[in-house]
Amino acid sequence: MWIFGRKGTSGFSSCSTAEEVTQGINGIGLTAIVTGATSGIGTETTRVLALHGVHVIMAIRNMENGKKIKENILKSIPNAKIDFMELNLSSMESIRKFSKEYNSAGHPLNLLINNAGVMIPPFTLSQDKIELQFAVNHLDTMKNTAKKSKKEGRIVNVASAAHDFAYSQGIIFDKINGKESYNRFHAYGQSKLANILHANELAMQLKEEGVNITVNSVHPGPIATNIMRYNTILHGIVNWIGRYVLKNIEQGASTTCYVALHPQVKGVSGEYFSDNNIATNTTTFLAKDSNLAKKLWEFSLDLTNPK
Repeated sequence: MWIFGRKGTSGFSSCSTAEEVTQGINGIGLTAIVTGATSGIGTETTRVLALHGVHVIMAIRNMENGKKIKENILKSIPNAKIDFMELNLSSMESIRKFSKEYNSAGHPLNLLINNAGVMIPPFTLSQDKIELQFAVNHLDTMKNTAKKSKKEGRIVNVASAAHDFAYSQGIIFDKINGKESYNRFHAYGQSKLANILHANELAMQLKEEGVNITVNSVHPGPIATNIMRYNTILHGIVNWIGRYVLKNIEQGASTTCYVALHPQVKGVSGEYFSDNNIATNTTTFLAKDSNLAKKLWEFSLDLTNPK
């Protein structure tokens, strides 16, 4: 459990848990998609949102694990509204299938929590040889929901302070899937930098459109989860010392839940949050580069558009 840190302007700190930062908030009538919901902060985010009455759709690869997570949450929250749908974020076909089935089911969409991630993976290529942006496929649904419900939609990208360790140029567009230039630490930093840049660019576009949807990125803080599963030694060390010096799961999920639900964040968009507060001095110049953000957006669209 993390015991350091003092309260920021929000009234919360790095020690605050997801339940503490959402205490007293009524989420009934809201629907959320949470990716990576079968472990770590994704599971805790799902549980806390459901605790406050949000209908949570777990977007996951392992349906059996999803069933177990749902059953466990229902034991403590019998009235929780939780469903799960299959999604493999490494496959554009799976993303389109998920979007089609979600729309066919007639679900509204108020909150989109982009939580899925793998830390320091070995070099691999996704099925479509690209890293994909899930949020783009749900913008129309979110816009319609915000308009009909007159409630602010919120998109939360779970990033990391590891964006500081991206490649020196930030995003290596010409070698995005080049094995020769691949470094697992820089590649992870690059992916988290992309999370922040994507949120910034989308926030700007939605603001210009006058759409009632905010987009922000968050840093969960130092936390031991299975996101490090591809580095056995590091995973073991972190799990061993984590119980003493790292955040626990409840603390790690707090900033995500704070940005997703708290009224203090109403109207706030294009920001980077850490420890349940706007982190004004902790992002690199690359994370604030609007030209890089626009270039990444256009690059992603070119890759993900059907041929």
